[in-house]
Amino acid sequence: MPEDQLSMEQIDVLLGAAVAAPSMHNTQPWRFEVNGTVIDVFVDGSRALPAEDPTGRAMRIAAGAAIFNLRCAAAALHYDSWYGLVPDPADLDLVGRIVLQPTDSPNRELRELFDQIPRRHTSREPVRPVKVPTDSRVALTRAAMAENAELSWLPPDQVHEVLGLLIDTDLREIGDWHRRAERAHWVGGDRAVDGIPSSVLGPKSAVYPAPVRDLGTKPADQTRARTTFEADPVLAVLSTAGDSLAEQVAAGLGLQHSLLVATRDGLKAAFLNQPLEFDDLRRKVQRITGKPGYAQMVIRFGHSTVRATTPRRPVSAFVHTGSEEQS
Repeated sequence: MPEDQLSMEQIDVLLGAAVAAPSMHNTQPWRFEVNGTVIDVFVDGSRALPAEDPTGRAMRIAAGAAIFNLRCAAAALHYDSWYGLVPDPADLDLVGRIVLQPTDSPNRELRELFDQIPRRHTSREPVRPVKVPTDSRVALTRAAMAENAELSWLPPDQVHEVLGLLIDTDLREIGDWHRRAERAHWVGGDRAVDGIPSSVLGPKSAVYPAPVRDLGTKPADQTRARTTFEADPVLAVLSTAGDSLAEQVAAGLGLQHSLLVATRDGLKAAFLNQPLEFDDLRRKVQRITGKPGYAQMVIRFGHSTVRATTPRRPVSAFVHTGSEEQS
């Protein structure tokens, strides 16, 4: 195999890692084109969420997370990787271009984090009463900073300010059938390739507002068991200095870098992004941090259990290779 051509086995490893990234409602809103050792990452508008993500910000964050996973897989295959975000102003669906080059000394951290990709899963379960160590918080903060993002850990009073915003989001969603229909399309039931199956919704919270998002829409999902979640959840806000398309993609890299470090440290994460779906509440979340910038994700960290996982489509559903054009 020439150095300027990836084998199908290598492509399977690279894109298998990429598509393990998290995405809102597990829509998996990405596609890939492989030409030699260049991989282009696109957002897939056919998997957009126009009611809950009208600007496509969550899609771009998901694509950024996929790019970070791809870079980890490249290092595991002994490739260096260089990338550009939103490299073509004429094609804004192209959110990342990654160039690979064989190396005898791949990035050590990326190689190590590759092993965490299959272990990273969102947990909507209560966390155990074990503190998130300071060392882990520092490591996660550095991981976000490495991708030009910032992770702000919220003290208890700010945590409850954010939880208070969840009430506002729920009130705004009353009567919004577009949001309910969109969520019902992607959430609940038995799912084999995408979306969020009922098995991973976790229990309902016995108190309100809860530190975990209740995505249940179907009648059977509304009757699942209730339990008590932690009163003082550990929340962090991931933000970027600006809010350009490229910075939203960069937020995805920072998100995934942090999530894989958290996985390595035995932590699980879930997301409380409801307020970020409304522009005014999103600004409030950023103001709560006391820092300038643009809130991109609200993440709950802790020691918890993963009882089930979300499915993924096969790599063949996402990829187009240059060799296909020649056949």
